[in-house]
Amino acid sequence: MILMIFLVMLIMESATEKLCPLRASIDILEGEYFFLCYLESRQEHFQEEAYTTNWYKESAGKQQEIKGTGRIVSQMNFLEFWPAELSDSGNYSVIHSNGKQNVTIQKWTLNVLERNKSSCFNENHLTTEIKSAGTGHSLKCSDLSVYENDSITWYKDCKNYEHETERELNFRALTVQNSGIYTCEILISHEGTIYHSTNTIKLVVEEDGPEAFPLEIVGRDEEIETEIGKEEILNCTGSLGDYMQEDASLYWLINQTFPEQCTGIPENEPSICEEELKTLQLGNKFYITRLLRIKKVREEDLHHNFTCMLQADESTQTKIVRLKKGKIQDLPVHVFTTGMVLALLFPFVALAVVFVFVMFRVDFVLFYRNICRRDDTAGDGKEYDAFVSYLKDCVSPTEEEREFALKVLPMILEENFGYKLCIFERDVFPGGAFVDDIHSFIDKSRRLIIILSQNYVSDRAIYELESGLHKALVERKIKIILIEYMPISDYNFLPESLSLLPSKRVVKWRKDKSLPVNSRFWKNLRYLMPAKPIKTKTKGHYSNLDSASEAAQPWTEGCDFNEIV
Repeated sequence: MILMIFLVMLIMESATEKLCPLRASIDILEGEYFFLCYLESRQEHFQEEAYTTNWYKESAGKQQEIKGTGRIVSQMNFLEFWPAELSDSGNYSVIHSNGKQNVTIQKWTLNVLERNKSSCFNENHLTTEIKSAGTGHSLKCSDLSVYENDSITWYKDCKNYEHETERELNFRALTVQNSGIYTCEILISHEGTIYHSTNTIKLVVEEDGPEAFPLEIVGRDEEIETEIGKEEILNCTGSLGDYMQEDASLYWLINQTFPEQCTGIPENEPSICEEELKTLQLGNKFYITRLLRIKKVREEDLHHNFTCMLQADESTQTKIVRLKKGKIQDLPVHVFTTGMVLALLFPFVALAVVFVFVMFRVDFVLFYRNICRRDDTAGDGKEYDAFVSYLKDCVSPTEEEREFALKVLPMILEENFGYKLCIFERDVFPGGAFVDDIHSFIDKSRRLIIILSQNYVSDRAIYELESGLHKALVERKIKIILIEYMPISDYNFLPESLSLLPSKRVVKWRKDKSLPVNSRFWKNLRYLMPAKPIKTKTKGHYSNLDSASEAAQPWTEGCDFNEIV
């Protein structure tokens, strides 16, 4: 009995190195014997230390330990299924523990497929081999068990094939008639019960066989420059040739240890994880690819070997990727040059912007008022936007000035821009007390427009000016706008307090050049007027010189040539 146990242990130990499935995802059929195992070389973590081996299955997001009794048995490096059932599908792992540390040795995803009751095989559980006619070939029954005395039977298209009982089915020279679906069945006796395992191969023999395409990993071993704390994504792509090989597997190893699988949930992702296998077809070539995601590179990752392994048709290809610290690069010449040019140009650009803004400040302000429909007159209790003060002669030698005050000014400001002006001769009926009327109408106005000329000064005109200056400088109830209608070389005839007004409140009339409604004169004047939405307003006001003169007639009757009214 002891000798038999010893022999079984030897058989299983020798079988481990060649039978253990390395691929991460495995398909098996329900009702068949199957086993998982891992290589002895993966036990290097604890070396001489004592450790325990535990098998786990993930269920509902939690790992449950497999006790290894009954139908599922764990012994040494193996986990055996007597037999596999549909409920066995899931994620499996084997962990070594020394009481202080747990190390995951390997992980698998097991997919148990439903058996086809009407056939000896499942179309989703077979491999395809395409060969040329006239060549020799062997179909191999995969190592489905670790026991040497198993009974083996071959079937072609579910019919017994020539009573073959060997693990290999040999063809000296293939013919097209050899094409078919071959199934190898192994019968295994365990505790008085017979179990079986099957392996199905679809053999396609072509007269002109496909050009041999070697299995290979795209790219060679490489070193990638990185930085501590940086995210890295390693890509491994395997080329399968002209047809998709069902048994092909591609996976990553980190120092011969399987990484964890990515969950797709960022907050729950491990520091290093492996994404799902993806299949690609480019033209008539097939590829499989898998990414290894490193969330943040650590110092210890620089000492790891990240190995990509491609397995198919009993062939294995590897690619090793290493990480190393990248060199600190100098600033590229073109970036430095661009930065210097921008640094030199910036002051000039800034000066140009300031210059443009200063030159066109009035235009910007008027544009802003128009877009925003700004209105500074709402709710201030004022009736007029401006009170107009100008020279009033009985027989004026400056008829143009009179026409400007009574016709041009109201025509543009009132009819085109919707302002309401108070022109004493036009809007105030005779009979009231002159002084009281002047005070009252200036109080009702937001601005005082004074049309200046050499002939402006007189008792009553000066009174209007001084009243406005008092309200502007002392009471701060009104703002004054000076229109220099005629060039004035000497301002000594004006009150000294007028010099306290800022120079920007003086607007110069330049005759024909200032007549157009979009001239600089009218823009400057509107800039000094209160902000108000543009709208024409002509009702109730006189729009020509004759009617304005009629309104002013009661105030001018009986005056001498030099008398100012």
